[in-house]
Amino acid sequence: MYRSFLAGSATLALTATSALADERANVLSNYADIALAGYSDSLVTALALQDAVTALVATPSVETLDAARNAWIAARVPYQQTEVFRFGNPIVDDWEGKVNAWPLDEGLMDYVDASYGGPTDENEFAALNVIANPTFSIAGMDVDATDITPELIGDVLNEADGIETNVARGYHAIEFLLWGQDLNGTDAGAGDRPYTDFVEGDGCTGGNCDRRVDYLTAATDLLITDLEFIIDQWDENGAARTDLLADPDAGIVAMITGMGSLSYGEQAGQRMRLGLMLNDPEEEHDCFSDNTHNSHYYDGKGVQNVYLGQYERIDGTVIEGPGLTALVAAVDPALDDEVRGKLDTTMVALTAIVAAAENGMAYDQMLDRRNAEGEALIMAGVDGLIDQTRSFERIVGALSLHDVAFEGSDSLDDPNAVFQ
Repeated sequence: MYRSFLAGSATLALTATSALADERANVLSNYADIALAGYSDSLVTALALQDAVTALVATPSVETLDAARNAWIAARVPYQQTEVFRFGNPIVDDWEGKVNAWPLDEGLMDYVDASYGGPTDENEFAALNVIANPTFSIAGMDVDATDITPELIGDVLNEADGIETNVARGYHAIEFLLWGQDLNGTDAGAGDRPYTDFVEGDGCTGGNCDRRVDYLTAATDLLITDLEFIIDQWDENGAARTDLLADPDAGIVAMITGMGSLSYGEQAGQRMRLGLMLNDPEEEHDCFSDNTHNSHYYDGKGVQNVYLGQYERIDGTVIEGPGLTALVAAVDPALDDEVRGKLDTTMVALTAIVAAAENGMAYDQMLDRRNAEGEALIMAGVDGLIDQTRSFERIVGALSLHDVAFEGSDSLDDPNAVFQ
């Protein structure tokens, strides 16, 4: 009887272990499907942006410039929801800087206001102005930039001389080209580049309009190529999907690492608390367009998507399946309720930031040290993101996960270091 009982227990244990592994595999498969859908939507909206850019350069006007700007803002909606796939998936981390690197020294690309200054000890190319200069040297090598191509931008200019703020490609490079600098500080107003900056020949403002057109076109084309690459990685036989599914336990670690790192160190810390501490609109994520409120909202939404296992596509259809919530609820229903509630609280806070921005208080205005209401709005978001991360830490224990580390931020972990 004793031996029979042990054998039966072993069988039950194996069955339970197998069921747990199957459930984790199902969760990861749905996670990968959400990633694929989010990046695919990012490509669709980037193609719409490309069409709008084509219309702008063909017929520059107030209307075509506004349409290109609106297309850029729409393109941010699905992309920001994919940022939760960072930090835990190496393929995404190696690629992400090509499309969403920030902050950037915009003087590398185009003309800037005199207040911007010139080269610095940290970056001698901070005011290179490639659009105005078809030849220059980088790291002792002569560069012929007569033709502004995706290859020139991606292989030569981006992170020139190994300097991270030499961002020449991706969403924020395109944002700068469409809006220009936001010179309003913490006062109202975004960048206000005139459409005549894209008028070739008579009527050109800002100089070198033909090269500015070439840069904008090439940067947009490069964004399309970069998004096509990451879609391939999450496709049925893509490397990111294959790596994720190869080890269900490691895959769940990747999920929770992305959720915690984006919530805590990246969004609560680098993107929100730091700017508020410094009262500096240069720390605003979408600083040229004043679209930061939306980017923060959709970052938060991406975390919630992954936990719940659902994503609403831009065409209104919904990708839905088992999320991390299913695993947590199976071992600790109270913790699952806690996490769901905290995610909701964070989204309420981020929604309040969006509502304030849409009603006339742009995010950079919230950063003004005299704006107590703005500070309260941002800090509610920060507090919500921090609080939900504490519950993510509890998930790590509840699911017996190992080797989990969330990204930190001096603004949260060592505030004094920010001012040193």
